[in-house]
Amino acid sequence: MLRYQTIPVTPFQQNCSIVWCDTSHRAAIIDPGGDLDVLIAATEKLGVTLEQIWITHGHVDHAAATADLAQRLQLPISGPHPDDQFWIDGLPQAAASYGFPPARPFVPTRWLFDGDTMALGEHVLQVRHCPGHTPGHVVFYSPEIGRAFVGDVLFAGSIGRTDFPRGNHADLLSSIVQRLWPMGDTTVFIPGHGPESTFGHERQHNPYVGGT
Repeated sequence: MLRYQTIPVTPFQQNCSIVWCDTSHRAAIIDPGGDLDVLIAATEKLGVTLEQIWITHGHVDHAAATADLAQRLQLPISGPHPDDQFWIDGLPQAAASYGFPPARPFVPTRWLFDGDTMALGEHVLQVRHCPGHTPGHVVFYSPEIGRAFVGDVLFAGSIGRTDFPRGNHADLLSSIVQRLWPMGDTTVFIPGHGPESTFGHERQHNPYVGGT
């Protein structure tokens, strides 16, 4: 079975997730924004082998430690969509602005596009391109366990901000309705910040997308 553990990192309490195959113990880490020693210690405690880095989008709290982790463990980086390269290029300035440790830009080993898949041990996750919060934001979905790692597209009771450069509110709502809702009401999503929820609950109660 595919399993995961979510660990809040950085002063922004960004939800970094370690995802692994419980047969092969091969693991990926989603959005290592910082606190690398904490994250590496967590993988060691879980007894998994970290083999991949997956990035939902290029904001500093999600991607600041990516280059350092990739270099430290010689890991490939997958994601986000290439439309977020400008955010990745700006990581050093963003880190300085928000009081983060120094961050380095990077070029992903593999850019991701809507409809791509990610293999992890015996499991396959789907990739959906969900622009709006950032233009290159992607989401990772496992139909097998009914979980979606959605970054900052959707939160419990809220949605991602769209007032950043190249954010687009209409695109964000379209991504949620056209890309996330079809995953099903019972699907649990792991947001970039805060608690988990289900798409069904948000469709009914989220004031920003309720009734859509």
